[in-house]
Amino acid sequence: MPPPTHGPLAGVKVVACSTAQAGTVPYMLMADLGAEVIKIEVPDGGDTSRGNSVLPGMPSTYFETNNRGVKSMTLNLKTPEGQEILRKLVAQADIFGQNFRPGAAEKNGFGYEALRKVNPRLVYMSISGYGPNGPHADLPGTDSMAQALGGIAEAYSNPGQPLRTGIVSVADETCAILAFGGALAALTHARTTGIGQKVDCSLLGGQIRLMGWTLTTTMWRNRDPVTGQARITGTPDRPGMSASFNDRNGKPLVFQLNGNRVWKTAMTALGFFPALEAAGYANLGVIIGSDEKRSALLRILDGLFATGLRDDWVARLRGADIVAAPINTLLEASNDPDVLANGYVTEVEYPKHGKRLKVHGSPWHFSETPAKIGIAPELGAHNEEMLSGLGYGAAEIADLRARKVV
Repeated sequence: MPPPTHGPLAGVKVVACSTAQAGTVPYMLMADLGAEVIKIEVPDGGDTSRGNSVLPGMPSTYFETNNRGVKSMTLNLKTPEGQEILRKLVAQADIFGQNFRPGAAEKNGFGYEALRKVNPRLVYMSISGYGPNGPHADLPGTDSMAQALGGIAEAYSNPGQPLRTGIVSVADETCAILAFGGALAALTHARTTGIGQKVDCSLLGGQIRLMGWTLTTTMWRNRDPVTGQARITGTPDRPGMSASFNDRNGKPLVFQLNGNRVWKTAMTALGFFPALEAAGYANLGVIIGSDEKRSALLRILDGLFATGLRDDWVARLRGADIVAAPINTLLEASNDPDVLANGYVTEVEYPKHGKRLKVHGSPWHFSETPAKIGIAPELGAHNEEMLSGLGYGAAEIADLRARKVV
């Protein structure tokens, strides 16, 4: 049997004029899976995010996370020579990506209509804040904007508390993952038919998709859902519960139930059932429809969970085949045994910094074509490789560099 190929996207070539997070993560994921990704950066300083979140003695956490495994080429796209080099790269590419403010790509000669003439099979990926249509289509967008507009700030709010956007860039990442899938879907079509196309994704569109069935229920009911962390829902014959509680040290956990039979199983496993039965809560169904009874039950459970430790409560529930988990902090999540065992977090060597650092692993497992985790390139590290591959000689490359075309 031949050795495994590095990634299922080996042989795919991507050119990306993209910055920030939503605009770079789709192609970083492709690089993880074996695609050759050429990141175009401005000669003077490159992607501004190279300077974001730089910890002492380490590379930028922001740039590294979003650009690992890609190749860096500098190009001044405001020059005719720079635009010509880009067109030559695109002629050989499968996918092109950009996330400039609407109109900027067209102004600088790399809009969809211009590049499809160079390569009719090209998949052209465009990422924006609001989408290609609508009253705000020409405005720039950010992660916090999309979180605010898309509903996630409310979805994770608590009644009576101010609504805030989250520290984790869920809008950027959601859009990026959707762009990744959309680009590969269009690539499948292009390879089948020989016809490329433009694919538009937006930060706002990604957040709307992320709201899933809860948004559908909201639209059909025509009213917003009740938010909050602890919930007892359902009907008397089909009660359900998804709630979080703190242990005696304030460590939170969550468990989820569906049905009265599971309620008794769970509470028995925890050792809570005798106390709950004595208080009149042997049947979860009797609580449905009564705000007073729901609140009273949650107060009792708060007290019971506060008598022990989270790891023990979770182990008991899981032992009874009840869905339960600790509510991890980000640091706890990075050290979670399932996260580590599956390689969702891994370690990579950084020779320049003389360190081996923990990084995101791959969310996919491929049995025959495993992903390979790289590191982000130095600015312009692949200029000569790319230009010589296009037929430029050493003297021509030196001239382009001297005139700051690259």
